[in-house]
Amino acid sequence: MESHPTVPTLPPQRTGLFRRAIHRWHDVLALNGFRSTLIISALALIASFGINLAAIAYATERASNTVTDIILSNVPLFDVDRLFVYGTFLFAGFVVIFLLTHPKYIPFTLNSLALFWVIRAGFTTLTHIAPYPTHASTDFGTTITKMFFGGDLFFSGHTGMPFLLALIFWKWPRIRYTFLFISIAFAFIVLLGHLHYSIDVFGAYFITYTIYCLCLKFFPRTYAIFTNTELETKGAL
Repeated sequence: MESHPTVPTLPPQRTGLFRRAIHRWHDVLALNGFRSTLIISALALIASFGINLAAIAYATERASNTVTDIILSNVPLFDVDRLFVYGTFLFAGFVVIFLLTHPKYIPFTLNSLALFWVIRAGFTTLTHIAPYPTHASTDFGTTITKMFFGGDLFFSGHTGMPFLLALIFWKWPRIRYTFLFISIAFAFIVLLGHLHYSIDVFGAYFITYTIYCLCLKFFPRTYAIFTNTELETKGAL
């Protein structure tokens, strides 16, 4: 009997990040209703940004007096304005790239962030305490100053938002620890720069956890997409 030569099997090749992202987008766009869900969640996030900016302007205009603080009163002021601003943009860029390469996580994440900013805007408008007397100065211009150095003190969005993302991606250790590190880093930055009172920072963790629980209740449809195991996730996290 004639024997046929054995064809060697080649090891599977890993596809690039861009190609895997394209495959993921192809899969999620095939889901019924995903496009409309994506648009609604994006519009919700944009609206929440507008609400938050209005709350910042309101709180800044009505800021009254400063108060003493057990941490700020005992910690010298450090020049952290560049870390604060540039770190925010780097963090935002990381989140955008991560979500664009993992599209099934986008709707629930955007809805959660939108709820976070709306609730924070509500807290911001309640009490009008002025920033601590000594705090990091800025030379980034009017727009950045209004966005980053206003009177919106309670609670710290720079601390809370990365923590919310850590809770959302808690099952994936690398992503979880990355966002936890960012949250803690921002907590140190805003305290060392006297940009937030200590209650703004420590209270953010408790409020943010409650917001996460509300997200699970309010957004079951997008959370079902988030946890859909039939979508391609190999090598995702």
